[in-house]
Amino acid sequence: MTSPSELSGRWQMIRAELDGESAPEMVTSRMILELGAGSYAVVYAEEVSDAGTWENGTDAGTLTLVGQRGPNAGRRIPCIYQLAGDRLRVCYGLDGTEPAGFITAGLKERYTAIYRRL
Repeated sequence: MTSPSELSGRWQMIRAELDGESAPEMVTSRMILELGAGSYAVVYAEEVSDAGTWENGTDAGTLTLVGQRGPNAGRRIPCIYQLAGDRLRVCYGLDGTEPAGFITAGLKERYTAIYRRL
């Protein structure tokens, strides 16, 4: 399992896709994911837009976000991820089900993002 220290830090979004559609660069360039010891915050244009906690999933390479403020308050969002050096790839199951892979095309409520550690 991943320890909070391995994911801890500030992550600049470099690419994202929702339901098969790429996010505009003007959005991704302003998005930062901050991961702490069990907490997360999504910062857009220097404003916290979403925040909560995260916990390890039952399998390696999985975690669950628990929204506490912002548009995801009260939601549990299971995720799969890959951590390789200074790159973090996450696929979010926005419908509450754990993604089976990193593909979003043809699937509803799948959001995949690639981040670079700052």
